[in-house]
Amino acid sequence: MIKQPIQIGDLCPIFNLPNSENKQITISDYLGKKILVIFFYPKDNTPGCTKEVCAFRDAYEDFLELGCEVFGISSDQISAHMEFEKKYQLPYPLLSDSQKIVRRQFGVPANLFGLIPGRVTYIIGLDKRVAGIYNSQMNPIDHIEKSLESVRQLQLA
Repeated sequence: MIKQPIQIGDLCPIFNLPNSENKQITISDYLGKKILVIFFYPKDNTPGCTKEVCAFRDAYEDFLELGCEVFGISSDQISAHMEFEKKYQLPYPLLSDSQKIVRRQFGVPANLFGLIPGRVTYIIGLDKRVAGIYNSQMNPIDHIEKSLESVRQLQLA
């Protein structure tokens, strides 16, 4: 069964995934309390993904000031996330979706004939609904400014 991609206005799927310390993060613990920025990326330690996670790192204080929590998700193993977080001093958690279950829940598309996992960012409002979606495999840095813009719009609403 092919899952329809999550659309703006849809409720955020509920999921649990381990972080780099193998602690389960339950997204429902955050829903409705903070605006969430959930970004799916293909793989740790690749050029585009490294740029993306570091750009989110560099803008992390801006997200915090806007009342957000940021989560990065890929199918990498917990140990890879631990090394990646440490190497680039990431202040937000990377979650391991090794079975790609959450990726399927969101309906994140793959690219290049299904060989490369997609790069999609979701903004989840305080109403627990998707308020923004940014899909760009080739421009990972663009996700950060678009996400900040979307969060600022939510703050005005």
